[in-house]
Amino acid sequence: MGDVAKDLVAGTVGGAANLIVGHPFDTIKVKLQSQPTPAPGQLPKYAGAVDAVKQTIAAEGPRGLYKGMGAPLATVAAFNALLFTVRGQMEALLRSHPAQPLTVNQQVVAGAGAGVAVSFLACPTELIKCRLQAQSALAEAAAASGVALPKGPIDVAKHVVREAGMKGLFKGLVPTMGREVPGNAVMFGVYEGTKQYLAGGQDTSNLGRGSLILSGGLAGAVFWLSVYPTDVVKSVIQVDDYKKPRYSGSVDAFKKILAADGVKGLYKGFGPAMARSVPANAATFLAYEITRSALG
Repeated sequence: MGDVAKDLVAGTVGGAANLIVGHPFDTIKVKLQSQPTPAPGQLPKYAGAVDAVKQTIAAEGPRGLYKGMGAPLATVAAFNALLFTVRGQMEALLRSHPAQPLTVNQQVVAGAGAGVAVSFLACPTELIKCRLQAQSALAEAAAASGVALPKGPIDVAKHVVREAGMKGLFKGLVPTMGREVPGNAVMFGVYEGTKQYLAGGQDTSNLGRGSLILSGGLAGAVFWLSVYPTDVVKSVIQVDDYKKPRYSGSVDAFKKILAADGVKGLYKGFGPAMARSVPANAATFLAYEITRSALG
């Protein structure tokens, strides 16, 4: 099996592990990010992450925490296979000879290149996911217009295409790239840097699973620390109405979030995102490394 095929398979397994572990956290993150700013004197829909979990389970049952999972589940293989495959090919281009380990700086470049590639797949996938996750926030607007809310990923996609054409599926592409490119650059750089630190050198082939879990968890945490406000902007744009949008673009969304909620508005849902990032990314990298090693 060639290196590309190995990265495809290992990336698929890693992505599945990430989704299973992390999706409930992601659901709460999007609910908090997309809830409207309350009128003066009124309380927000969710008091915080724990309250969002309680309200979601009360209204929809535990399955509500996995709402919107169909869209990323349908594309998780392609997304993570693409991420790790492009990263692998970038690594091959950066090496002066096949057996040479990459430096941390080279891993940063490889991660940025992978981020560009996956942005075009992540944008429509996350738009569908976010609109399903945020349906409770969209319900009032839908009821006022007499339009029934979409029932699942395919229904959401059809609704979006009817509203805005195929280009509507790529709403939020700019902030998606603003998240994926620097985020993956930092994530892969931190992952490799942590592995090399734990291994005491560039040869990390003998690291145990505990070291891989630690490296992957730390890398995931740094990803979200570095790009979280961009993710908030992406989420509000992607759940925005197509016919009567509140935001004209990323800069406008950024300004309006700051004006309405201050800097803290750019960190709505930060707790669930960070709680998700460590176990989900640890699972991703561990599953990837184990699978890649098993494939030879």
